[in-house]
Amino acid sequence: MRVLVTGASGFVGGRLAPALEEAGHEVRAMTRHPDRYDGAGKPVAGDVSDEASLRAALDGCDAAYYLVHSLDSPDFEDRDAAAARSFGRAAADAGVRRIIYLGGLGDDSDQLSAHLRSRRQVERLLAEGGVPVTSLRAGIVIGHGGVSWEMTRQLVAHLPAMITPRWVHTRTQPIAVADVVRYLVGVLEAPEAEGRALDVGGPEVLEYLEMLTRVAEIQGRRLLIVPVPLLTPQLSSRWLALVTDVDLQTGRSLIDSMTNEVVVKDDSIRRIVPFEPMSYDDAVLTALKERAEARRAARQEKTPAGLGRIR
Repeated sequence: MRVLVTGASGFVGGRLAPALEEAGHEVRAMTRHPDRYDGAGKPVAGDVSDEASLRAALDGCDAAYYLVHSLDSPDFEDRDAAAARSFGRAAADAGVRRIIYLGGLGDDSDQLSAHLRSRRQVERLLAEGGVPVTSLRAGIVIGHGGVSWEMTRQLVAHLPAMITPRWVHTRTQPIAVADVVRYLVGVLEAPEAEGRALDVGGPEVLEYLEMLTRVAEIQGRRLLIVPVPLLTPQLSSRWLALVTDVDLQTGRSLIDSMTNEVVVKDDSIRRIVPFEPMSYDDAVLTALKERAEARRAARQEKTPAGLGRIR
């Protein structure tokens, strides 16, 4: 099957493209800078804000993965809505048979944050063109390079003590990025997944506080938690920007979402793509290992040619 992957150089897309190739699919990797792309698949130029470029990128494709969002922009809801409409129209005109979208968990009956409302809106708008959309809804995705995971890791790494707001007691169901990719590949040719929204999550439901303390324990750190119920999302995001490299706008969007419980309500995906997801601790250990390997590789690239280890 010929498949387009948007965001092919991103956190999820960079892992999905090689997994699709390994499964025997022909991958087109959409990027704004195809001359710089060095990942899996054939690079094709495309920008979700340019519908003409989308039509060219999607031409001849059987399916497309939509992995795009704009959390770092204050007007992300409007930008994501416009991009989803354009992509849905372009996919329909190109004869694409299925769109697969990675969205967010959250109960529609809850007062969803702007971030999660936007994810739901994108699901609907992608389908307006008439192409069936399979939406995989995930909570926090654990893996090196993921914004939510980096926020968690850096908080634990930089703070021996932490002032925490009420949202640390919100429940979530984190999932390893490798398992998200496995689900994304698995639903591609599953007829029972067509046109459905499917919840995906790891085997454990945890409070954010538990996630933080478990990361500290795995790394042999002691973490002192000081609850401050009146700490507002705005103050939380500014505090986050001071102690991590997550930008203020993205941090605010993510923290706003942390007031919403994001747990799996329907585990139908387990029967469509059957396997045992990774535990939270194993996902954390894998992410830490990936980070260590990436840092090691970066150091080696900076080593001047001809200079090796002194024995």
